[in-house]
Amino acid sequence: MSDAKVYVVDGARTPFLKARGQPNEFSAADLAVAAARPLLARAPFAPEQIDEVIVGCVIPAPDEANVARIIGLRLGCGKAVPAFTVQRNCASGLQALASARERIAQGHAHLILAGGTEAMSRAPIQWNTAMTGWLAGVLRARNPIARLRAIAAFRLSHLVPVYTLLLGLTDPLVKLNMGQTAEIVAHRFGITRAEQDTYALASHQRLSAAYDAGQMRDEIEPLYDTRGRIHQEDSGLRRDTDMNQLAKLRPVFDRKYGVVTSGNSSQVTDGAAMLILASETAVERYSLPVLGELLGEDWAGVDPSQMGLGPVHAVAKLLARFELSMEDIRQMELNEAFAAQVLACQAAWASAEYARDELDLDVPLGPMEPARLNTEGGAVAIGHPVGASGARIVLHLLRSLRRHGGGLGVATLCIGGGQGGAMLVRVEGEPA
Repeated sequence: MSDAKVYVVDGARTPFLKARGQPNEFSAADLAVAAARPLLARAPFAPEQIDEVIVGCVIPAPDEANVARIIGLRLGCGKAVPAFTVQRNCASGLQALASARERIAQGHAHLILAGGTEAMSRAPIQWNTAMTGWLAGVLRARNPIARLRAIAAFRLSHLVPVYTLLLGLTDPLVKLNMGQTAEIVAHRFGITRAEQDTYALASHQRLSAAYDAGQMRDEIEPLYDTRGRIHQEDSGLRRDTDMNQLAKLRPVFDRKYGVVTSGNSSQVTDGAAMLILASETAVERYSLPVLGELLGEDWAGVDPSQMGLGPVHAVAKLLARFELSMEDIRQMELNEAFAAQVLACQAAWASAEYARDELDLDVPLGPMEPARLNTEGGAVAIGHPVGASGARIVLHLLRSLRRHGGGLGVATLCIGGGQGGAMLVRVEGEPA
């Protein structure tokens, strides 16, 4: 690892907009541009002085291939500024920041615009393979008789659509969707429905309190749509929810025995989070304010059927590499893919058996103190646009640490396919 320091000097995100059964108005590029334009507008350097644009996105639209390049050009960075898009499922935004950090730490760049974006509501619905084959047969027919024969082969089953979002949220090897993996880890650690609903309620209450206290103003840039509406708050936030309402929701992924519901899961959401990363040279040259420092990251693999436990392993590797303990971490942002998954990570960190058998540790790391975990709510209330969440939790962690007096923080996510990612950050100041 290079000794060169890498700083975050600014960052913002859009409000996260819950998908409500039809495509939202903003594309993935629209969202990222809306988040990044204010950053460049207030920067003391021109957009053309950005060295590179790196963006995480899992399901870019066909007309937004290499969405990072489209974002850079739309922001006025110019044709000479290269850009690339990364994909690591739920941690794509974190991977973008990690790639940018490495580029700067190795001396290849001084200023990088990096983050993540996703328009999950726009995930395409496509024809199945039988329909595609039938259309191909009709088009290949060389005469009217052959064409009639090809048309006659049509079956109503050809019209069954393929929902690509559902397909993408299902692991192709273990044949389980992400919610089913949450059921597995809930069962493994004995996490009850009531415990999950209690955690979900706290997520909404913490986010609501953060908005009411004005703590989200410096993080969120409003979205303006073509119908004159202004979006200033995460639309999935349910300020009026309570345990009675959550208890009425039926399990989604195991309808007979399950404990995971739509109320204690993250929401299908659109949104973007973008940050400007800078070298020490760039900070001095442009007199840039420093939000925080990115110290490093680690990645881990786990059984895809228990993908929610990925952060347990990634954080363990990260702490070992930097010779830290859980007590050294002032605050943690652990993406709330599911309440069950967050609680399972806490249980695994506390378990001597898990430490010995899975992490090869003599003693458990110990759980993160609840008061220092997701202090202003998380994806259960905010939403989880898969390409953007990794960047969002780093941005929020930096701003929250600054409000709380600084210190070390960890941002971590579970990753579809059975992985975990974790990044260590530092904000100057004495912990409160």
